[in-house]
Amino acid sequence: MSQSNPTVAPRQDDPPYQTGEPVALFIPCYIDQFFPAIAQATAKLLNRFGAPVVYPPEQTCCGQPAFNSGYWDEARGVIRHFCDVFEPYRWIVCPSGSCTAMCRVFFGHVDPDPRIVGIGRRVFELTEFLVDMLGVTDTGATFPHRVTVHLGCHGRRELGVIDPPMRLLKSVRGLTYCELPDLADCCGFGGTFSVKMPGMSLAMGGTKVENVVRSGAEVVVSNDISCMMHVSGLLRRDPATRHIETMHIAEVLAAGTRD
Repeated sequence: MSQSNPTVAPRQDDPPYQTGEPVALFIPCYIDQFFPAIAQATAKLLNRFGAPVVYPPEQTCCGQPAFNSGYWDEARGVIRHFCDVFEPYRWIVCPSGSCTAMCRVFFGHVDPDPRIVGIGRRVFELTEFLVDMLGVTDTGATFPHRVTVHLGCHGRRELGVIDPPMRLLKSVRGLTYCELPDLADCCGFGGTFSVKMPGMSLAMGGTKVENVVRSGAEVVVSNDISCMMHVSGLLRRDPATRHIETMHIAEVLAAGTRD
């Protein structure tokens, strides 16, 4: 098991995960409303590798939209509800780098209460939990397509989650990895940024799409489906790029397997 990188968001790894411990699944709002198959793929992967999944039905949002928009008082109420719901669980897993970063990094900015900060540090992004906590390097998936990867800013910069998604994808059978030019560049979504600064958001997204085309990939994969919503919309606007699909990494890692 790898240890936390001290240069990125601290996480609560000690004591280490023990097989059979329940894992609480935190599903972001947009996955719940628009992409429920991602939640199903996430649960499938966790169960496959010995992590029983619990879904607390009282969960709502992590507070990120309000926080990013400057409504910290409103975000504080949402964050406290999140912590009330997830406090009983030692391990919390989320299929979103940005929402995980909200919990691990920004809960403490809004509410420095040690209880709030401590619960936030229990939240793990899916691929880092699979690799670092469960020791998974191959999910047994088969996905015979040319694939490129977009790593969202929050997961990459705040959490330092770079190696786990890349390692897991490159173990998928039949998958041809296509390097994405300027991988570290933002796609331009940024949540409320895309609403407040639409022109800049579209320009950044257009550059990302150009790089996707240059990669030669058939499918763009990310551990942040919010980024992929943005990229997918831009791909569909142009008949020349409509054939390129977007997927969440959990769907690829669970592809072609039976449980």
